[in-house]
Amino acid sequence: MQIFSKDKTYNFMGKSLPFIILSLIMVMASYVMLGSKGLNYGIDFSGGTIVQVKYDQVAPIKKMREKIIANEMFSSATITKFGSPNEVIIRFMSSTVSVQEDLSDIVTNLLDGTGEFEIRRVDMVGPKVGSELREKGIMAMLVSVMAILMYITIRFEWRFAVASIFALIHDISIAIGALVVFSIDINLDILAALLTLLGYSLNDTIIVFDRIREDIKKSKNFDLLSIINFSISKTLSRTLLTSLTTFFVVLTLWLYGGEIIHGFGFTLLVGILVGTYSSIFVASPMLKWLNFSVENYKSKEAKKEKMKIEKEKMRAQYDKGIV
Repeated sequence: MQIFSKDKTYNFMGKSLPFIILSLIMVMASYVMLGSKGLNYGIDFSGGTIVQVKYDQVAPIKKMREKIIANEMFSSATITKFGSPNEVIIRFMSSTVSVQEDLSDIVTNLLDGTGEFEIRRVDMVGPKVGSELREKGIMAMLVSVMAILMYITIRFEWRFAVASIFALIHDISIAIGALVVFSIDINLDILAALLTLLGYSLNDTIIVFDRIREDIKKSKNFDLLSIINFSISKTLSRTLLTSLTTFFVVLTLWLYGGEIIHGFGFTLLVGILVGTYSSIFVASPMLKWLNFSVENYKSKEAKKEKMKIEKEKMRAQYDKGIV
């Protein structure tokens, strides 16, 4: 399906400066928010306990809070709505040793008299386990970025790799900034969404870079910016269709998937928008800033092709017994 004209080339690079400034503002704002407000670690990473309670009517949060906080074990507990007005989440910091014995019974007794309800789930994570999960999550992110850097360097050229990494850092930074702004709990689901975002953003960037590389080889033009404009214009329909179909699927997931995957869906929504944008207005201009030379690249590729032909020729002579 072709949305944009195949014969028209759009001047993306000529209008990239305002978008670059916007990106810098968003990234800096994300780091400022991260430094001032910090991440809101969920139970998975900070340790503690979550109790999900569902009422037959609207949950009486005020009355629940009075009864819960009266118990010393739950003095630091917070009670928030969970999706519908009938369901709530009780969160509190506590070791699993102190609450492991019949926690459901303890909460049931404390909430006696607040209405008809059921305990739907109890999740407990010790502080040591939470710390280990947080460290391993950060390590997974770093290993992913390093593996991506090595892969693109081998497949393309080191400037392509550096540009891709900058785009990935840009995407992850803005996504984390959005999580901080909306006070979304950072848990294993969010970590999975961020790792998914790395793959999605990289795939979009690779599509554009692969087309740029092919057009550099084919074109007799030595102007990098015009080649980039041509390549992005040719992949624009594919990029838009892929992004829109993915966006609407994730939007449906976010709207109707329930509170449990709300954070996961939100992170992906932000990542899809930012990842599509960065492959055009962040990764591609980076090639120019890194002094990528079309002439040098063509020369290197010509040498590689010449060596390949010579090797094939020598192999053919060897097979025929000439060498």
